[in-house]
Amino acid sequence: MSDLLRSYLTVAIFGAAAVLMAFTMFGVARVLRPQRPTPQKLLAYESGVDPVGSDWTQSQIRYYVFAVLFVLFDVEAVFIFPWATRLEVYALFGLVEMAIFIFILVLGLFYAWRKGVLRWV
Repeated sequence: MSDLLRSYLTVAIFGAAAVLMAFTMFGVARVLRPQRPTPQKLLAYESGVDPVGSDWTQSQIRYYVFAVLFVLFDVEAVFIFPWATRLEVYALFGLVEMAIFIFILVLGLFYAWRKGVLRWV
């Protein structure tokens, strides 16, 4: 067997062991957990507010937009850090490409700002 196939076999064995361990843990937890369903536990629940009556409202959409914007700029950092460590390899071409990438993200940020999405109140 070649070294390449042996490497893949090692990864496959560890992957199968990880999947088997996860299913085993879930199975043991299912057997050992207490099961006492009550009507109170079966009620719908959202952010600590009971979803009944006239004063119940769903969460506002702007909180989800904040989360999406956070993920967007977090992904930006994931692309920028490796680029910054290898800047000398990419030279001018890499610099121009990253400038275009950051410019597009800044345009998106200004668009969100102009639309009023970033206002907390």
